[in-house]
Amino acid sequence: MQDPHNPAHLETIHATISGVVQGVGYRHATVRRAHMLGVRGWVQNMEDGTVEALVQGTPDQVDHMLEWLRRGPPGAIVTEVVTRREYTDKRYKRFEQL
Repeated sequence: MQDPHNPAHLETIHATISGVVQGVGYRHATVRRAHMLGVRGWVQNMEDGTVEALVQGTPDQVDHMLEWLRRGPPGAIVTEVVTRREYTDKRYKRFEQL
């Protein structure tokens, strides 16, 4: 069985989420979902009204988290999610709201 904590099996994805994603509990719900899925990283509001998130985990965990980010919590209206792969040696210990 492969070790999911082995760095070779981790993906790190940066996502910018647009739409009605501030003032609707998006960050708080994102932290809850990340903890459920076991991904690590962070989420924060940006001055331009978007939300940014960095998601790190196994490919399957990251895929599930990105799928959720495209919907968000009730009250959010996600119009676009732009992602890019990050190549980093940094390993996050938890998922947090910045």
